[in-house]
Amino acid sequence: MGFAYLTNVPLEQARKDYIEVLTQQGFAPQTQTVPVFGAWGRITAQAVYAHICAPHYAASAMDGVAVCAKDTFGATETTPKTLLPEQFTVVDTGDPIPEGCDAVIMVEDILRHPDGSITIHDAAAPWQHIRQIGEDVCAGEMILASHMTITPSAIGAMIAGGVLEVPVIRKPVVGIIPTGDEIIPPCTDPKPGDILEFNGSIFSAMVQQWGAEAVVYPIVPDEFQAIQEMVEKALSECDMVVLNAGSSAGREDYSAQVIGRLGQVLYHGIAMKPGKPAILGYQGCKPILGVPGYPVSGIIVMEELLKPLVDAWLKVPAAAKVYRKAILSRPVVSGLKYQEFVRVRMGYVGDKLMASPLSRGSGVVSSFMKADGILEIPQGLEGYEAGAEVSVRLLCPPEKLEKTLVVIGSHDPLLDELADMLHVSNGELYMSSSHVGSMGGIMAIRRGEAHGAGCHLLDTNTGEYNRSFLKKYFPKGEVTLVRCVGRQQGLMVEKGNPRNIHSFAQIADPGIRYVNRQKGSGTRILTDYLCRENGVDTAAIYGYDREELTHTSVAAQIANGSADAGMGIYSAAKLYDLDFIPICIEEYDLIIPNYAWQTPMVQQMLSTLKSPEFKEKLDALGGYTLTNPGEIIPYLDETV
Repeated sequence: MGFAYLTNVPLEQARKDYIEVLTQQGFAPQTQTVPVFGAWGRITAQAVYAHICAPHYAASAMDGVAVCAKDTFGATETTPKTLLPEQFTVVDTGDPIPEGCDAVIMVEDILRHPDGSITIHDAAAPWQHIRQIGEDVCAGEMILASHMTITPSAIGAMIAGGVLEVPVIRKPVVGIIPTGDEIIPPCTDPKPGDILEFNGSIFSAMVQQWGAEAVVYPIVPDEFQAIQEMVEKALSECDMVVLNAGSSAGREDYSAQVIGRLGQVLYHGIAMKPGKPAILGYQGCKPILGVPGYPVSGIIVMEELLKPLVDAWLKVPAAAKVYRKAILSRPVVSGLKYQEFVRVRMGYVGDKLMASPLSRGSGVVSSFMKADGILEIPQGLEGYEAGAEVSVRLLCPPEKLEKTLVVIGSHDPLLDELADMLHVSNGELYMSSSHVGSMGGIMAIRRGEAHGAGCHLLDTNTGEYNRSFLKKYFPKGEVTLVRCVGRQQGLMVEKGNPRNIHSFAQIADPGIRYVNRQKGSGTRILTDYLCRENGVDTAAIYGYDREELTHTSVAAQIANGSADAGMGIYSAAKLYDLDFIPICIEEYDLIIPNYAWQTPMVQQMLSTLKSPEFKEKLDALGGYTLTNPGEIIPYLDETV
């Protein structure tokens, strides 16, 4: 099959063709023999047969006495029968049955006498309470079929059948090679330009979870010869090789060339996003998978293209994928050329399962950690509108979604603390928060898509927070406004304030790089208001259209030197060790719709808000004031 650089093969076809060509080359599992005692979780390579009967002797099934059944015939409640000592033998459970005996009478059913004799009131049936030879398994019987997972009970059955060693499918060894001049081993103080190598740890854990063994090789610089030598070494020691990074078309992306030199490239470029630069290569029967360096791309490629190979080797069926219908909270746009995988957070609001898309950046590995599901957008589809019903592949147990508090609205680190405290207080409860700004939260509640929303909307006419907006959007009292915190808003600037910024109006000074929040967020509305109040022309602010979704992401840009100033809360500035110029104290409250008020998740959250532990957490974060958190704030006029 010819190789075209950066092909765009449909994922399903690529997966099928890859396994087919490897099978033709001799890709197949190997067998090893292991002690039964440590065989839990392994896959049998062939059928396993009993060497001996279990039990291998007639054994007492009860504590009592062994007798000859005919000696007991005629015994009844009205005509009891007495047996002399020579007519029975005392036995415990598991004892061999003495010669001449063919029944056991339970100790509870006998009456002992001082002379050693016993009285019985029921006749014994032949072979009662006796485990016959081979009752569990007979010698020569099959205990386990081929390609079955060895369970703890199977270990017991094999040992009982005299099987002490068992042939299993050898775990495939997957070699993982990280490459890149900028990649360094994990540390706590990377320099600008350094990228911590954590893909190897992610991929190694995934591979082991699938039942294979992993070997992570040392980081290889972006040098053709060095990469080739490491791949050759991995091929000599492993059954499969993962070459991480260097699969794109950059000037130092050598993966495809190395694979082509050592073996063959089946495809370079798959119609999937993220993960499109993946390389499907092989040397003989050994696959060499070129995986993109971005972690989310790499995870998707590993799951979609390497896991099927591990499953085929181990002779296990692919795990069933569980799908649920969900309502999309925000629109998702997709390119027509690719099958796209979008991570989403999920939770039931009433009888509707809501799905909120997470960040789609290929490098945002935290989005995979937070995701409850994957929205798979077929190739050739432009995406979905907000409110569309979509099919989502679950990444968590379905029952978790029914006990998840869905919060959509303004971002604040206190939501993460609330989520943690909620789950600690009740291990069955979870919180899923999506940051779309205060107005986005109001709209989500109007559509019945959330249990609550964080909100800090300033009415620039009255200087009041939140109430006038709730009067406008919920005029019939459809929601409850719950007091949360006062929080310090201000300008976050680099440590030491090298730009000498002391007032809000200075964000428009020449040379100042600003980073903003997204339109519709409370902080953006406050910033626009402050610009008007201070006579600042937003067109004169360099970076005013540069938008981030959270306070911490704004702080991160300033801490990393790509911006000089941005509006945010004190706790975010403190987290990143930035200087902070106070501007105002704002109200950050929670909007709870009436339809969600009585849910266990909301009630537990309200209880947590009022707890001393919550105050202690916020005191540690800094920049918050608490005055009766959890208190209901009336927002409608009494005449309404």
